[in-house]
Amino acid sequence: MTADKGQFLAMARARAIFRKADLRRAVEAVIAAGQTVARVEVDPNGKIVIVTAGEPERREGNEWDHV
Repeated sequence: MTADKGQFLAMARARAIFRKADLRRAVEAVIAAGQTVARVEVDPNGKIVIVTAGEPERREGNEWDHV
Protein backbone atom coordinates (compact mmCIF):
# COMPACT_ATOMS: atom_id res chain seq x y z
CA MET A 1 0.00 0.00 0.00
CA THR A 2 1.15 3.49 -0.58
CA ALA A 3 0.37 6.74 1.13
CA ASP A 4 0.46 10.20 -0.35
CA LYS A 5 3.62 11.34 -2.12
CA GLY A 6 4.87 7.79 -2.79
CA GLN A 7 5.55 6.87 0.83
CA PHE A 8 4.96 3.27 1.82
CA LEU A 9 2.83 2.30 4.79
CA ALA A 10 4.29 -0.30 7.10
CA MET A 11 2.18 -3.39 7.64
CA ALA A 12 2.59 -5.59 10.67
CA ARG A 13 3.53 -9.19 10.01
CA ALA A 14 1.35 -11.94 11.40
CA ARG A 15 3.00 -14.08 14.04
CA ALA A 16 4.53 -17.23 12.60
CA ILE A 17 2.55 -20.38 13.32
CA PHE A 18 5.73 -22.44 13.42
CA ARG A 19 9.36 -21.47 13.57
CA LYS A 20 12.36 -22.77 11.70
CA ALA A 21 13.74 -24.07 15.01
CA ASP A 22 10.55 -26.16 15.51
CA LEU A 23 11.01 -27.76 12.11
CA ARG A 24 14.73 -28.35 12.72
CA ARG A 25 14.05 -30.03 16.09
CA ALA A 26 11.44 -32.32 14.57
CA VAL A 27 13.70 -33.38 11.68
CA GLU A 28 16.67 -33.92 14.00
CA ALA A 29 14.51 -36.12 16.25
CA VAL A 30 13.53 -38.31 13.29
CA ILE A 31 17.16 -38.61 12.21
CA ALA A 32 18.22 -39.41 15.80
CA ALA A 33 15.66 -42.23 15.76
CA GLY A 34 17.53 -43.76 12.84
CA GLN A 35 15.04 -42.84 10.12
CA THR A 36 15.64 -41.13 6.79
CA VAL A 37 13.51 -38.07 6.04
CA ALA A 38 11.84 -38.31 2.63
CA ARG A 39 9.61 -35.27 2.83
CA VAL A 40 8.41 -32.61 5.25
CA GLU A 41 4.97 -31.02 5.03
CA VAL A 42 3.67 -28.02 6.97
CA ASP A 43 -0.04 -27.30 6.73
CA PRO A 44 -1.52 -23.79 7.00
CA ASN A 45 -2.29 -24.36 10.70
CA GLY A 46 1.37 -25.08 11.44
CA LYS A 47 1.10 -28.86 11.80
CA ILE A 48 4.41 -30.46 10.83
CA VAL A 49 4.28 -33.86 9.12
CA ILE A 50 7.52 -35.74 8.46
CA VAL A 51 7.38 -38.61 5.98
CA THR A 52 10.21 -41.11 6.30
CA ALA A 53 11.82 -43.14 3.53
CA GLY A 54 12.26 -46.81 3.99
CA GLU A 55 10.40 -50.06 4.11
CA PRO A 56 6.65 -49.87 4.50
CA GLU A 57 5.22 -51.00 7.81
CA ARG A 58 4.63 -54.71 8.01
CA ARG A 59 1.18 -55.73 9.09
CA GLU A 60 0.75 -59.04 10.73
CA GLY A 61 -2.12 -61.14 9.53
CA ASN A 62 -5.40 -61.32 11.31
CA GLU A 63 -7.26 -64.61 11.73
CA TRP A 64 -10.18 -63.06 9.83
CA ASP A 65 -8.11 -62.09 6.77
CA HIS A 66 -8.73 -65.43 5.06
CA VAL A 67 -12.38 -65.99 5.90
